Amino acid sequence: MRADLYEELILDHYRQPRNRGPLPDANAQAEGYNPLCGDQVRVCVRLRGDVIEQVAFEGQGCAISTASASLMTESVRGKTLADARALCERFHLLLTAGPAAVPLAELGKLAAFASVWRYPARVKCATLAWHALEAALRGTDRTASTP
Repeated sequence: MRADLYEELILDHYRQPRNRGPLPDANAQAEGYNPLCGDQVRVCVRLRGDVIEQVAFEGQGCAISTASASLMTESVRGKTLADARALCERFHLLLTAGPAAVPLAELGKLAAFASVWRYPARVKCATLAWHALEAALRGTDRTASTP
């Protein structure tokens, strides 16, 4: 595995994940499972109107999966549903089409994942929590899986 895959920011969020733990007053949640590597995540969201007031995650996964979930929670908190969905789309585009497809400045700290697109198996790790978030925002009860 190449060292550039694990940028310092990713390692920091893996070692000290933000917003990890239960969110008892969540009013939306969904689970995610990556059958390739066994990563599992539950994303819980507290919505106030169409704004993500708080978001947290629980589960276990590799460094990429955990760091992505951690950074996702920081990135979408306070956003409207429309803005969060647009960020999900840009993040997915970064991971599937590469950094040339998305202005990295629009992604902020999420740009740390720019090298992940070169590792298709790791793309599934990085997008797992995002799929679960999208399912939670849609109100989907089933477990989200990485396609």
